Amino acid sequence: MIDLGIEKMMVIGAVALIVIGPEKLPRVARTVGALIGKAQRYVADVKDEVNRSIELEDLKKMKQDVESAARDVESSIHGGVRDIERGLDINTPPPDALAHVAYPEYRNPKKKWRIKQGATPQWYKARTGIRTRALSGAARVARYRPQKFI
Repeated sequence: MIDLGIEKMMVIGAVALIVIGPEKLPRVARTVGALIGKAQRYVADVKDEVNRSIELEDLKKMKQDVESAARDVESSIHGGVRDIERGLDINTPPPDALAHVAYPEYRNPKKKWRIKQGATPQWYKARTGIRTRALSGAARVARYRPQKFI
């Protein structure tokens, strides 16, 4: 880059003062400063982008290394399991044999729900509003029939 020392800056300032004039020099100095600031921000953004791309490439390479190591470990584990199975001579049934397993048929529990209902404590039934006694149809009509006003 350009090496600007104090002496060179003073020479540039004196030439600018003579060429531009004292009235326009502050405005030109502000404009030049703003342009230099924009250029520095642009250079910093480019440097950051280059650094990010380098880091991204490093991360991709690291990811590939980890994935290959995981594949190697997985293959070695599967190979070890196969060797152990061969050593033990395990007779595993083919997958089709498991498809023909007969499961027991569903049976309705019938009256067993009464036993389950009886296991609930009376205080819990009273608190939650569970009926403890069955009402006949006539008793239900009599209980829930609206009252007549006399």
